[in-house]
Order: sequence, then structure tokens, then C-alpha cells
Amino acid sequence: MDREGTPVAEQIRAEMVANVISVLVVEGEQIAAGQPVVIMESMKMEIPVLAEFGGQVARVSVTQGDVVQEGDVMVELA
Repeated sequence: MDREGTPVAEQIRAEMVANVISVLVVEGEQIAAGQPVVIMESMKMEIPVLAEFGGQVARVSVTQGDVVQEGDVMVELA
């Protein structure tokens, strides 16, 4: 929460340029810390992206086949 008590969304961002090969969550889903949310592929390696925090998925910004750049928001948690 911010100073006014308003919930702040947790953003899960891409750490590198990669292809999205699988999106493992949907909007509205409740997830746990450490749960994989996206599988990316870079240089023929599959890289799972894990949620650092648990929460409800507020928005999924990527779909299978997308190319993400470093820093792109992929999933937001409420």
C-alpha cells in the first residue's frame, strides 16, 4: 500500500529480451509467491518467471508468441 493506504500493484517485468512461449496465469487468479507465471525462451533456453509476491492477478500484458524487451511489464498483481 502507498502512504494513503491505496493498494499498489506489484509488477512482474521481463529481465531480458525474450520470446514468451507460455503464459501460466489468467486475470483474477490468486497466485502464491514463487509460482511460475510466464515461461520465456532466449537463446534456446526456457526461463520460468516466478512471482516474487503472492496476490491476485490484476492484468496479464503478454500472450504466447510475444517478444518482450528488458523491463516490459508482463503481469500485474493487486
